[in-house]
Amino acid sequence: MIESKEALRELFHDEEFVKLESDRYYILATSSYADDRTKVLNFGDTFAIFDRWGDNKQLGQGVQGIYHEGTRFISDTEFRINGYRPLLLSSNIKIENEIFSIDLTNPRIELDEGRVLEKGVIHIGRSKFLQEGSCYESIVLYNHDIRTHVLETSFFFRSDFRDIFEVRGMKREKRGTVLPPETNAEGHLKLAYEGLDGISRRAWIRFETQMEWVEGSSVIFPVRLEPGERVEIRYSIHLQVGDEDRAPDPYSVAFDKIMLGLQEGKKSLATIETDNEQFSNWLDRSKFDLLSVLRQTEHGPYPYAGVPWYNTPFGRDGIITALETLWIAPQIGKGVLSFLAANQATTIDPFRDAEPGKILHEARGGEMAELNEIPFKQYYGTIDATPLFISLAGSYYKRTADIDTIRAIWPNITLALDWIEKYGDIDGDGFVEYKQKMESGLLNQGWKDSHDSISHEDGRLADPSIALCEVQGYVYDAYRQAAYLAQALGDSEQARMLENKAEILKTRFNEVFWDEQMHMYVLALDGEKKPCRVKTSNAGQCLFSGIVPPDRAAKMVKVLMQPDMFSGWGLRTLSSEAKRYNPMSYHNGSVWPHDTALVAAGMAQYGFVKESMQLMQGLYNACLFIDLQRLPELFCGFPFRHGEAPTSYPVACVPQAWSVAAVFLLLQSCLQITVDAPQKKLIFNNPQLPDYLKQVTLRNLKVTGGGVFEVEFAKHRRDVGINTISKPEGWQVVIYQ
Repeated sequence: MIESKEALRELFHDEEFVKLESDRYYILATSSYADDRTKVLNFGDTFAIFDRWGDNKQLGQGVQGIYHEGTRFISDTEFRINGYRPLLLSSNIKIENEIFSIDLTNPRIELDEGRVLEKGVIHIGRSKFLQEGSCYESIVLYNHDIRTHVLETSFFFRSDFRDIFEVRGMKREKRGTVLPPETNAEGHLKLAYEGLDGISRRAWIRFETQMEWVEGSSVIFPVRLEPGERVEIRYSIHLQVGDEDRAPDPYSVAFDKIMLGLQEGKKSLATIETDNEQFSNWLDRSKFDLLSVLRQTEHGPYPYAGVPWYNTPFGRDGIITALETLWIAPQIGKGVLSFLAANQATTIDPFRDAEPGKILHEARGGEMAELNEIPFKQYYGTIDATPLFISLAGSYYKRTADIDTIRAIWPNITLALDWIEKYGDIDGDGFVEYKQKMESGLLNQGWKDSHDSISHEDGRLADPSIALCEVQGYVYDAYRQAAYLAQALGDSEQARMLENKAEILKTRFNEVFWDEQMHMYVLALDGEKKPCRVKTSNAGQCLFSGIVPPDRAAKMVKVLMQPDMFSGWGLRTLSSEAKRYNPMSYHNGSVWPHDTALVAAGMAQYGFVKESMQLMQGLYNACLFIDLQRLPELFCGFPFRHGEAPTSYPVACVPQAWSVAAVFLLLQSCLQITVDAPQKKLIFNNPQLPDYLKQVTLRNLKVTGGGVFEVEFAKHRRDVGINTISKPEGWQVVIYQ
């Protein structure tokens, strides 16, 4: 183990120790990060956490820094003027997430010969942006005084090269060697680390103007400012791993690439316009956040899970994000399918929870992953990513008619189906369940994967193996989607066999998991097949998969919309009436936007669009109070309080892929829009709009063959009018009222 168990047991009671052990891979809400008003930039495998001044400061436990491929390369930076830290005016991340902009000014500074530089004379503008493996900064000083000033600007840099899991609190007995700073002939500074994994990690700091390095890793740059004069300083930090020796782009070239990438990214998504400025801002913020977490892999775009702690591929998160955005951005679905197919498990490896056919849970870089101090270099401890992979494949084909991609990954789909039956059903009872293989892996392996998320009515934690209700729904949908694909590939016999399996599972599931007293499905069955009789959002997700009979769907929707489940902001993960309810917990009463969106989409599929729109209203109201209208990974489950913001969960990831994508699924659920590419039909099934949206215009909705739809929606007193502005040749618009 990384941490000394004996030492921990001396500090904590046994029950608290178990919690620490089980959740050792999670960032704690008590971290200093909870109190820091930080700003985050991300680009691919690189992200940075800055303070509001644009520096990196290690306060308390300290999480700020510039990270790349699972390692913090830069841990401390500071900019000063004449030895003083500037005064903060304001700072913000621009709406397209490309630049962190900071406005500063000088404090009162005593100069030579009794002269004084009064406060607020020099404006200092800092602009930072990231490219893959690089951080660029421009600092502009402008003299608003009527006198000339000669000032001294200074920069300080330090690297600790800590693995991201070290930063998050895990202890290591040994580390590699942080090497002394070096400068090369061009005056560039190198900060380097030789890891225990034999891999060298380096940070090169390059100023565009020749600088004088002092005390190893500090630099001084004198500035003479005439009245009204502007001086700009530019530098960049380039992060390298192993034998990598790429030539860095100059500042202007890198900036142009960022702008070009943004323009191309915006063109890749359908555009949604509304008559509600605040709702449109939510859509725009979500679109740019989605683009910011997309990583271009060799297999296509893949949405990294969340910044800062999950800035890496996660199977479940990537699939759900792809499902939420499939109607407006099917290329994300293709990238997710191709990436996960290429990383599908082929062998049995208990340390990584791998079995043939299983779909990836997460993949990480960094020294600790390379040394197997953590199992996450390629880790497969997820019970739901495998059936969800199959479900996405079927949904992707219906959206695109891309039979070539389906044919290419069909062997992977077949292996995933084999895994469900050979490895997923541990005890042969017809349900898919999980059990931790090794102590180093995750204890709970559904989407609620914290240690205390699966409990009984009396509050006892469930013992494995555990069969989650929503997972059975995912498997049901996987069978149905695989049948649809088998039919498309010309194998009618296999299609019939898979449909039969789906119906058998649906019947068996509804016999065992339904609780008539609760009017809900139980959360799970434990290792002794005893039901966990608690009301949860997990049961609501069964609506999304379609495993629920219509009469039971009506009962469930009524239960889910009660105050113990619907906080007013969104659905709680656990009923407020449950023993383990805690609105400040990770999974036992908090609100997760993606979870609420999935349940809302499920409600709409069963015809409960009004209730679906109530859930959208809750999340919309929440985003109006949240910084930048950016829905976080989760927030606390306290009840709605008029005129007050929802209570933040202190260390929630922002942006989080499946949270920022939630608005697109919610809007799709209102409009009840389906793109059926094999049939060349754009279908609307009794579309509706909430009262705060009178007009919606959909543009650049791309379909197979290069065609584009443009459609206008207008809310009337009793229905929604649809006007097709343009449609591709050979396509139909079908409206059911």
